[in-house]
Amino acid sequence: MRSTQILLLLCILGAALCSAALTNNGNNPDDCCFQYYQRRIPKQLIVAYEMTRSDCTHKGVILITKENYPICANPDEPVIDRIMKAIDESKFK
Repeated sequence: MRSTQILLLLCILGAALCSAALTNNGNNPDDCCFQYYQRRIPKQLIVAYEMTRSDCTHKGVILITKENYPICANPDEPVIDRIMKAIDESKFK
């Protein structure tokens, strides 16, 4: 009887640990853009960019500044497109 209780306890503990590990793989709000930055973004302040995931509600690009600050922007804007192209070209120089 005692071994059955220990086995049941271990099964419950294992299920709890697995569910905790699986929840860390979900969508983080940091991975999506919920609103776009509306002000002008100087190209010289941006050092990198990352497209948001395809399962986000809004298509977006996360621009990373020299101070490692993320800015959400609309990738369909011509200015943002030019910034992304400039970053891509600087990686090949």
